[in-house]
Order: sequence, then structure tokens, then C-alpha cells
Amino acid sequence: MRTALFADIHANLGALEACLGHARERGAERYAFLGDLVGYGPDPAAVVEVVAAMGGAIVVKGNHDDAIEVEPKTHELGDVAYDVIVWSRSVLSADQRRFLATLPLIVRERDLCFVHSSADRPENWEYVDDASAAQRSMAQAGTAYVFCGHVHEPMLYFKTRGGKIASFQPSSGSPVPVARHHGWLSIVGSVGQPRDGNPAAAYAMFDDASETLTLFRVPYDHLATAQRLRAMRLGVSELLAERIERAY
Repeated sequence: MRTALFADIHANLGALEACLGHARERGAERYAFLGDLVGYGPDPAAVVEVVAAMGGAIVVKGNHDDAIEVEPKTHELGDVAYDVIVWSRSVLSADQRRFLATLPLIVRERDLCFVHSSADRPENWEYVDDASAAQRSMAQAGTAYVFCGHVHEPMLYFKTRGGKIASFQPSSGSPVPVARHHGWLSIVGSVGQPRDGNPAAAYAMFDDASETLTLFRVPYDHLATAQRLRAMRLGVSELLAERIERAY
């Protein structure tokens, strides 16, 4: 089965629609959303509506989703992120807020684990940004595959024959063999706010039959999204627009 994996959409409807269309064209049979549906972008209500309507999809909660209902501590979200959360609360409906509030932090399904940050105490929102963090997450997941987001830059971690954790950054469009016996953790990149200098939206496709994972970068009209952010006229609008334009 081909599973399309989306993380860190961050209220960017244009990027989400581009990735969904791309995935459907490539035979996606189901969908998994790895948290942070909201935050930073101009379309929180529309993005939540689209994801909530995806019958049968796996959806887990991200830290920005959690902050809609649970007031974060000052160190958990920076000022920019917090300002957008406050605005997002005002445009989400009660049903949309309820949908975010009731999302699970982690989903395990046979040899698959879906989580926003680390499977090791996911409520702590740890960044899996090195081999040690990847090893902790993989050990706590207890599955052959862990799929996550939160970091915004694609990366693959795996266990070597010697038991160490190695990593590499996959190339867009090139299927990577991910044999179950190795054990893998995949950070699938960000749909709505890439931070690797490439403004194209990122998502991944996992094929459990062929045991392959493919990262895709999907161009969309990111300049139009940037202009919509500027039109919001929040105090942080210009910074958010620049992040979309420059992908940093």
C-alpha cells in the first residue's frame, strides 16, 4: 500500500493542495498527517477542514495544534509562532478546534509508528535532529518504521549492521530502499514551511510492498502565499512572508 506522508503543513493551503494532487497522481492509497496542521500560515481553518474530511487518514497532533487549546509555556513557542496561534484561535470554528484537541500524539500500526516529534515522550516535542535523538525515538516506538516531522528538513536515519545509527538526506523523486530489518526513522520534511532553502513543498510516499520511501518536492505558488501573509497585517506578517519566499 502506498501511504502519502505530510508533516508541518502550517496552515498553507496552496502547498497542501499541491502535495495532495501530486500524491493522488502517483497512486497514493492512504494518507498520514504528522502534525502541525496550523501555525505560521494564512489558512488554518481551510487546512483543518481538508484534513478532517480525509476519511481513513491517520492524523497526529503537533505542538502548534496543541497550542490552540493548551496555553504554551513561554519557552515552548517563540514570539512569532505564538502571535500566529493567538490569531488562529480567532478564525478556527469550535468544531475545528475540537478536532485538533482530540488528535492523538502517536499512532502505532503493526510495524509503523506515526508521530509529530519523537516517539520518546512525544508530549515533550523533542526535535529529532541527530543520531542520539533518532535512536531514542526508534527504541520507544518499537516498530520497523517511524515517520515524523517537526524538524522541517527531510532526513532518513537507519540502523547499521553494527547497531549504530546512520543518516542521509534523500534526493527528491528517487525511491530509497528501506528494508524492514534495518529499522528506519524518516523525517518527511515540511509541506507548508520548508527551511532548507528550497521553497517547494515537501512530502514523502512510503510503499510497504516494495519497501521503498520516496521524498518529493512539489513547486506551488509560494509567492502568492507570501503575499497573502502580508495581507494579514499581523506584526509578524513580513517575517512569515520572507520565510515562505526564502525557505529558511
